[in-house]
Amino acid sequence: MGHLRKSEVSVGDTVLQGDMQKAPQSAGKRSIARAQSIKRTRGTSPEKTAQTRQSIVDAALAEFLEKDFANTTIESVAKRAGVAKGLIYRYFIGKEALFSAVVQQEIVNAHLDVDDAKRRPDESVEDFFRRTLVASIHDIEKKSRADIARMVIAEGARFPAIAEIYRKDVIDPLLQKVKRLAAAARKSGELRDDRLVRHPHLLLAPIWAGIVINKFLDREHPINIGELFEVQIDTLFSKGET
Repeated sequence: MGHLRKSEVSVGDTVLQGDMQKAPQSAGKRSIARAQSIKRTRGTSPEKTAQTRQSIVDAALAEFLEKDFANTTIESVAKRAGVAKGLIYRYFIGKEALFSAVVQQEIVNAHLDVDDAKRRPDESVEDFFRRTLVASIHDIEKKSRADIARMVIAEGARFPAIAEIYRKDVIDPLLQKVKRLAAAARKSGELRDDRLVRHPHLLLAPIWAGIVINKFLDREHPINIGELFEVQIDTLFSKGET
């Protein structure tokens, strides 16, 4: 076949032309491109992810409080959070999921200490309720918790999903904790009967009554929900005559 020029390569009977020196260089460029591509597609840090999620939840809370559930949209939450609408769906499947995240942040976490396992060995159930609940109830209208409850009352019939979220995440767990503590109080003699064991809603009734009165029935003459709650504790744990 004769002598091949430097730029030719023989493959069988075929002569291929090209600079053999370019192959290593091309391979090197491809490796750099792959590395750059991996770097570009690598996920954000856990800290950045948490910050983004937090900003979305905070924006959703603000939107719900300002516009209520019906008038809040994913678009309005995205605009307030300063993120693209599509990014929200990476964290939450829809508006109900956003509401659930708000409830977890603003209400559920506020009642984490109402756990009978955290009651001190020498602490009465009455004192435990006062230590863990009274301060939170006194501040209920200074924070977002009362307004979220008001939203559930006002819009729960139209949007059953938010009522279900609130019941499942807030009411049911709290009632179970109250019931266990009431049973312990009945056993120790703190309670004269088992009414609170059978109806744990009794302890929470002043909260709901206060929210309905202050948000719907008589806004001009609001009652102090914290004081009403303390009176209910006094009544339930009273040692006097009924």
